[in-house]
Amino acid sequence: MKSDGSIFSGLNVVIRWVQSLNSSIVNRQSSILRQSSILKLAIIAVILLLGCTQVWAIEARREVRPNGLVLLHAEKNNLPIVKVTLLIKASPSDEPPEKAGLANLVAELLPEGTKTRTSEQISEEIEFIGGDLDTSVDRDYTAITLSVLKKDIEEGFKLLSDILLNPVFPEDEIRREKDLIKGSLKQSEEAPEFVAEREFRKAVYGPHPYGRLIEGSPDTIDAISREDLLWFYRAFYRPNNAILSIVGDISYKEVAGLLRGYLSGWQAGGIPRVDIPPIPELKEKVVVTVDRSLTQANILLGHLGIKRSNPDYYAVSVMNYILGGGGFASRLMNRIRDDMGLAYDVYSTFDTDMDRGVFEVGVQTKNEAAKTVIDVVIEEIKRIQKEPVSDEELRDAKAYLTGSFPRRLDTMGKIASFLTLTEFYQLGIDYDKLYPGYIKLVTKEDVQRVAAKYLDPEKYVLVVVADLKKAGF
Repeated sequence: MKSDGSIFSGLNVVIRWVQSLNSSIVNRQSSILRQSSILKLAIIAVILLLGCTQVWAIEARREVRPNGLVLLHAEKNNLPIVKVTLLIKASPSDEPPEKAGLANLVAELLPEGTKTRTSEQISEEIEFIGGDLDTSVDRDYTAITLSVLKKDIEEGFKLLSDILLNPVFPEDEIRREKDLIKGSLKQSEEAPEFVAEREFRKAVYGPHPYGRLIEGSPDTIDAISREDLLWFYRAFYRPNNAILSIVGDISYKEVAGLLRGYLSGWQAGGIPRVDIPPIPELKEKVVVTVDRSLTQANILLGHLGIKRSNPDYYAVSVMNYILGGGGFASRLMNRIRDDMGLAYDVYSTFDTDMDRGVFEVGVQTKNEAAKTVIDVVIEEIKRIQKEPVSDEELRDAKAYLTGSFPRRLDTMGKIASFLTLTEFYQLGIDYDKLYPGYIKLVTKEDVQRVAAKYLDPEKYVLVVVADLKKAGF
């Protein structure tokens, strides 16, 4: 449980946030309706905050299996549910650039046919037990997730092990999946947010894998053969290249039995070393414009950020909350939305990965206001570098970051994912207990120091997707 002082500090954050909404609610019909809206928002916010005061303490067991698989297990008996997350260290960084999308295509095809089951049979069997079996690819890893009732864990784990150990990558499913991905990419091109993000990452990362779409492009997808899929699968889908977390109503003895019964044949192997091009440093401001017939300009501004392993991660988190990551409590929101009325939403974020992530400010505004908004963003970046943040800003940021942390652990699925990621980023099995302390240690001097070190108001990438003539570009 959080201390009373922490709760009251968090409530003060909520109260100030609600009060700020009083001047932001649009289309208000009367003062009575306005006060009613504010009261409802206050009640919801307080309920959410108090709901986070219950910390889901994780008591997890970690071990390395004989085949190199890292096992993480946490028994939670409050619900008859079991959640499984298998993280494979196989990502777009492991694929040849001319075959971009290979990691994603392998993962998408795992449930589309094995040596003993067709795609339809796999789908029908998991649906019959009311479970979920999914695959996904991030910039640093692939994940296979399973969610089932306790009584169906045997059947669910059997299906998971089958798509993991026995995929066959049928030619007809390969063609179908390629068409689906290319169709989705074509449809995404109509979304200005997608176009802006794609151009932003390309400009920031250059030839580095982080700079391309996880799905690849139509040309690189067409270049992928079945032999490529088999090579990637056999090279990287190894137990000594994986992390398995199992959370829920299941004992360690039962987990050990599942591993013996269904993953004992998963053999370790050598993992290929892939040469990844270095991330280029920006030497000057880079402006990328895309002309579209839009009423709103979509703007992204930013540059390289930090690795997840950077010890300044916690000070950067606090600094970013104050700058633009804190929603209605952030400086960017206060200036651009509340004071100037030029945008409904504006944010800043530091995405962190195994390699350096990105710092990004995103905003949509009317075309004619685009340059004004960009100037304000730069002004606020310079201000947080030069002027110490206030005691109130620091207190609110730390109260929110520590108070909202339990929401990352309020379901078994979130805990399973959390455990695999803390292991992947080598944060420690007790990271859930250490995180609040790391945030509380951040000082005003730390905030100003990391702002000066990791923000650059001179050398950055600016992407504008807009009616360029109206936006003044």
